[in-house]
Amino acid sequence: MENNDTPGRSGSRTGVLPSQAILEMTRTGEITTVLESFDTDQIQPASIDLRLGQFAYRVDTSFLPGRGVKVLDKMRQMDADFDKYKIDLTDGAVLEKGRVYVVPLAESIHLKNRGDIAAFANPKSSTGRLDILTRLIADGATHFDEVDAGYEGQLYIEIAPRSFSVVARRGTRLNQLRFRRSTGLNPRAISAADWNDLLGRGLIVGRSDGADVVRSTGEPGVLPFTVDLIGGGTTDALIGWRAKKNTKRIDLDRRDYDPLDFWDPLRFHKEPSLTLDPDDFYILMTKETIAVPPNYAAEMLPYDTRAGEFRVHYAGFFDPGFGWSEVDRKAGSSRGVLEVRSHEVPFLLEHGQIVGWLRYERMAETPDTLYGQSIKSNYQGQTLKLAKQFRQGT
Repeated sequence: MENNDTPGRSGSRTGVLPSQAILEMTRTGEITTVLESFDTDQIQPASIDLRLGQFAYRVDTSFLPGRGVKVLDKMRQMDADFDKYKIDLTDGAVLEKGRVYVVPLAESIHLKNRGDIAAFANPKSSTGRLDILTRLIADGATHFDEVDAGYEGQLYIEIAPRSFSVVARRGTRLNQLRFRRSTGLNPRAISAADWNDLLGRGLIVGRSDGADVVRSTGEPGVLPFTVDLIGGGTTDALIGWRAKKNTKRIDLDRRDYDPLDFWDPLRFHKEPSLTLDPDDFYILMTKETIAVPPNYAAEMLPYDTRAGEFRVHYAGFFDPGFGWSEVDRKAGSSRGVLEVRSHEVPFLLEHGQIVGWLRYERMAETPDTLYGQSIKSNYQGQTLKLAKQFRQGT
């Protein structure tokens, strides 16, 4: 049985590239930036934060450029004057909720000689918790958030604030990019034996109430998770937050907002359930404590309508070390935070109901630095935590 919780280098294996490999890519010119330099904390254990460039373009509709078409050429086809009204982000600008913007990112990638490496993007945790839809667009793309192996060129981000207008600047980080090396075999593959071993040793998941762990979807490496609608179990225990309507804008650089100016607290009252109102936005948490061992990364799977007429927010990425206890060498106290919307009709959510799935995959190497260790990780050990722009403990 493979001992996946022991750090160690593994050579040029398939899987997600670690921080040290990404750092080397910035040194070799495979990742470049138009800003003065890369930030020292820009590289995470298994991803690199992408920064906004100088200008934003307001567009009337979301789009994909299509094979062989550049993003800016597609925007010119849709609006010949699109660049006359660009928004300068140098000193900050308001991106209004309900509008769609496209921003050239400060980082570009140059993988012409790396035909075995593709790239994938996700929103950063705080982006999702602010209900900002972000999607990566590459020249010639036919899918969002994916960059084909061997890609050479500019990257763009689509930004659509949903609940709050936000102030963004050149250098603001809203999404992150990870790289996966593949040699023709499935780099995500985890055997049933290894998966059962990880679960059995408590390296992946635990429960705060001592109940049996929901372990299987029938697919090794895929973990179901459930929603906590009881909290501490006492009357008035905080179980979630619902975004208010018509609030002030949020400056993404601030860290001192009062949550009660933007959110209504949700508290347990008699029944362990919650009715989701159509198109309201909720912050909830998992019943399970979740961990990502050092040799693995995890991603939230896309919404599945079989779970109900709601979605857990745009797929998120969990770095190696998230929720990991170095002392106990297993899952610690970190819950998963859920960004939830109902669609079309009200939906009754029950305590303990399965609301999503995490897919685990192997790292190509163990990262030199893990999430929550020696880096400023905002959400290690989290329970029901709002985005970093809000004061905690309210």
